Amino acid sequence: MKLSGLEPLVFTPEINFVNVGERTNVTGSKKFARLILNGQYDEALEVALDQVRGGAQILDVCMDEGMLDGVAAMTKFLNLIASEPEISRIPIMIDSSRWEIILAGLKCVQGKGIVNSISLKNGEDEFIFQAKTIKKFGAAVVVMAFDENGQADTYQRRVDICKRSYDILVNQVKFNPQDIIFDPNIFPVATGMEEHRKNALDFFHATQWIKQNLPGAKVSGGVSNVSFSFRGNNTVREAMHAAFLYHAIKHGMDLGIVNPTMLEIYDDIPKDLLEKVEDVFFDRNENATEALLDFAETVKQTGKKEVASEAWREDPVEKRIEHALVKGIIDYIIEDTEAARISYKSPLKVIEGPLMDGMNVVGDLFGEGKMFLPQVVKSARVMKKAVAYLEPFMPKAGDLDFNAEQSSIKKILLATVKGDVHDIGKNIVGVVLACNSYQIIDLGVMVDAQTIIDEAVKNKVDIIGLSGLITPSLDEMVYVASEMERQGLKIPLLIGGATTSRIHTAVKIDPVYSGTVIHVTDASKSVPIAGESISEETKAAYHKRIKETYLQLRVEHEAKQQVKLMATFEEAKSNPVYIDWENYKPIQPEKLGLTSIEELDLSILRKYIDWTPFFSTWMLSGKYPKIMEDPVVGQEAKRLYAEANQMLDKIIAENWLQAKAIVGLFPVQRNGEDVEVLDLENNSTEFSFHFLRQQGKKGKGVPNRSLVDYLHPNQIDYMGGFAVTAGWGIEEKLKEFQETFDDYQDIMLKALADRLAEAGAEYLHELVRKEIWAYSKEENLENDDLIREAYTGIRPAPGYPACPEHSEKKTLFELLQVESHTGITLTDSFAMYPTSSVSGFYFAHPESKYFGLGKIGEDQVKDYARRKGVSMAQAERWLSPNLAYNPTLEVQEN
Repeated sequence: MKLSGLEPLVFTPEINFVNVGERTNVTGSKKFARLILNGQYDEALEVALDQVRGGAQILDVCMDEGMLDGVAAMTKFLNLIASEPEISRIPIMIDSSRWEIILAGLKCVQGKGIVNSISLKNGEDEFIFQAKTIKKFGAAVVVMAFDENGQADTYQRRVDICKRSYDILVNQVKFNPQDIIFDPNIFPVATGMEEHRKNALDFFHATQWIKQNLPGAKVSGGVSNVSFSFRGNNTVREAMHAAFLYHAIKHGMDLGIVNPTMLEIYDDIPKDLLEKVEDVFFDRNENATEALLDFAETVKQTGKKEVASEAWREDPVEKRIEHALVKGIIDYIIEDTEAARISYKSPLKVIEGPLMDGMNVVGDLFGEGKMFLPQVVKSARVMKKAVAYLEPFMPKAGDLDFNAEQSSIKKILLATVKGDVHDIGKNIVGVVLACNSYQIIDLGVMVDAQTIIDEAVKNKVDIIGLSGLITPSLDEMVYVASEMERQGLKIPLLIGGATTSRIHTAVKIDPVYSGTVIHVTDASKSVPIAGESISEETKAAYHKRIKETYLQLRVEHEAKQQVKLMATFEEAKSNPVYIDWENYKPIQPEKLGLTSIEELDLSILRKYIDWTPFFSTWMLSGKYPKIMEDPVVGQEAKRLYAEANQMLDKIIAENWLQAKAIVGLFPVQRNGEDVEVLDLENNSTEFSFHFLRQQGKKGKGVPNRSLVDYLHPNQIDYMGGFAVTAGWGIEEKLKEFQETFDDYQDIMLKALADRLAEAGAEYLHELVRKEIWAYSKEENLENDDLIREAYTGIRPAPGYPACPEHSEKKTLFELLQVESHTGITLTDSFAMYPTSSVSGFYFAHPESKYFGLGKIGEDQVKDYARRKGVSMAQAERWLSPNLAYNPTLEVQEN
C-alpha cells in the first residue's frame, strides 16, 4: 500500500503499525468539535498540528455533527490543511457516514488519502457506485464489516462479509487490492453479556484470516471501542488498549485509530492487571469478566490499589443484609441470604425478617429524604436477587407467590390500563412499595379491565394500582372502577400517571366505585396511602375521610363550573391571534413531501438531550445543570448523571437501541377551524386536521388562540409533521434486566430511551428549520437555547395542551405513512409503540407559540364532532379533561 500527503507513506513490513490520529474528529474530541462549531478553524488547525507532532502518520478528519454543514466544514478544513505543509505532508483519512461529505473531501484532499468508510449496508449497487467513485479519485478505502443484515458480530460473519466485499471490489470494480482496508469491527469486551465474550478473540482470528486469504488487503479498527465497559477508569483502559494492540498486530492488524494518551506500554502493564485483561481477550475462563470488573474497582487513576472497608462483613448476618440493602451491594447477598436461611430454618422467615427489616430501613431513609430514588432502586435489585435465591426453597415456588395463610406480606397489583403502553412511573411506584414490605404483582401494560379484576381476585390482592399517561387512559380508569363496582369488589384503588389528577379522580372515578379511591401524586406518597387504606386500625376512618374529601372536591368543582366565564364559540372565533397577513408571504419548504431517516445517529442525539426531565423521572428536583450543585441532591444527581452517561456509552457502542424518523412538509389550505392538506400532484384534499380554540373569556387584546391562526387565511401555506422513535431494540435489553431482577438498569434504560426520543424530536426540528424547510438557514443555537425554545416556529403534539385531542394522531400517522417508515404503531387509544416515541406538527410562522387550550364549551364540542364526523358522545369522551360542562354519559367499554 502506498499513500501520500506531500510526502509518501509506503507500508512495509518494517513499519509494523500505522497510527491514525483521532483528535480532528468532531465526534471523538469535544475540544475539536467546539472549535469547529464556533468557527475557530485556526485553533482547530493547532489540534491537527499536535496530532502530527505527536506521531500520527495519517490524520482522521470527521465533520459528522448535527449542528454543522458537514460538506462546508470538511471543504474549509481540508483546504486550510493544504496550506500548512507540516500537516499536509501526511495522508488524510476522510471519515464520514454521509456520502456527500466524503465526496467533498475527495475533491479537496491532495495526494492519496483514505475514505472511511463504505459498506454493503445498503446493498451492492450503492457499494459498487461509491467504490468506483473513490477509485476515480485515486484514494484507498476502508470497508466496514457490515451488510444488509447489520454489523458483523461473530467470526464467521466478519469473514463472510469481508470476502464478499473483497470479491466485488477486486473482480467487478477492479479496485487495487493494496488499496483495500477492512475494519472487522472492534467491539467492547467484559460487558457481562454472554454474546460479547468472544469479541476480541473473533477480531484477532478474523484479522488473521483476512491477511491469509485476501491478498493485498489491510486491516484497521478503532481500538478504544474495546474498553467501553470501563469508561472513566483510564488505568484499565490504557492497559486494555496496549494489550489489544499488541495481540492485534501479531495477528496482522496494519493500522488503527488510537489516542496515544490512552495507551500504556505493553511491558509496563502490571502483571496482575495484564493477566486479567488477556483472560478476557482470549476468553480463558468463565469468570474472566467478573475478575477484571472486580480488579477495576480496586484501582484509581493512579494505578494504585484502593482498599475498600470490609469491616461490615464481621457483623451479624441481619446487619450484613441491612448494610447490603442500604448500600445497594450485590456481591455477598447470596452468601448472606443462605446463612440467614440456615439460621432461621425458613425461607419465608428470612424474607419477612432480615430482608424486610432491611428494606424497611431503606423505606424510612427514603421517606426522610436521606436516600434518593436511584439508590432505592439499587436496593430493590439486591432484595430481588435474595428473594430469587430463596424461591426454590419456598413451599410454593413462583415469583413471590407466598401462601396467604403463611405470610403477612400485603399484595399490590399494578397495571397500565388498556390502550396505554407507558410504565416507567408504575415501575418506580412498584419499587418504592416493594421497599416498604409489599409484594408487587405487575401485570405490565395494555391490561384490560377484566384481566385486572380476575388477577386481583385470583391473587387475593390488598390494593389495585392503575397507571396511565395519555388522556384516553382516564376514561379506561373510569371503566375499570365501574366494573370493579359491578362485580362486587371492595379493594382500595390507587390512581396515578401523568394525565391523572386529584380533581379528575374525585369527579370521574370516585363516584362510580364505592370502595376507597385515592389519587397518588408521586411514588413517595404511595407508601403512606397504601398503609392507611389497608391497615385494620385506619382503613375505615381513612375510607370515610377520602370519600368526604372527594365529595367536597366535586361540589367545589361544580360550583366553579357554574360561575366560570366562557365565551361562546362564535365569540372565540372572532377573537383570533392578530397577524399582519398582508405583509407576510408563506415560505415554501426546500423539500416538500416525505423525508425518511432510516437510522438516526444516537451519538448525535445525545448532544440534544434535555437532562432536567431525566432527573424528574428519578424524583430528583432541580434544573440541569444547577441540580449538580444542589446541597441536598447534588451528590446523588452527579452519580446518577455519570451512570446514565456510562449506559449511554454502552447504548451507542453496542447498538442497544435504534432510532428512526419520518418528516413530512406539505402545502395546506385553511378552511375555517380546519386545515386541509393538499396533494402535491393535483392540489386535491385527502387529509384534514381539526383544531380547537381557547374559549375562556379573555381580557382586552388577549386572543382566543387556535393553531389554525398561524396559517394564512386566504393563501396556500405550509405545514409539517413528524414522528421519531428511539425505542427499537429496547425490549431485548429490558428482558435481560428483568431476568436478573435489575430494576435500576431497567428504569435507567427506559428513561434514557425517552430522553433520546425527545432529543430526536429536537434534532429533527432543527434539521427542518435549517435544511428541509430551511426557513432559518442561518440559525446557530446552543442546546440550552433549543431547550428554551429560542427558535422560530413550534412543534405541538396531539395530546398536549395546544391540541389535546389524541385522535388527530391517527390522521398524522396516515399522512406521514409512519408505520411503514418507522415501525411506530398506535394503540386503540392512540398511544405510540415503542413507548420512546414522539410525534407532532410543524408550524413555521414567526409569531407561532405554544399555549394551553383550557376548558371549552358544548357549542365548540358539537362543532368539532360535526367536523370530525363522529358522535357527540365520542367527541366528549375524547375531550373529557377539557370540557367546561358535565355531559351525561353512560360509561361504556372502549
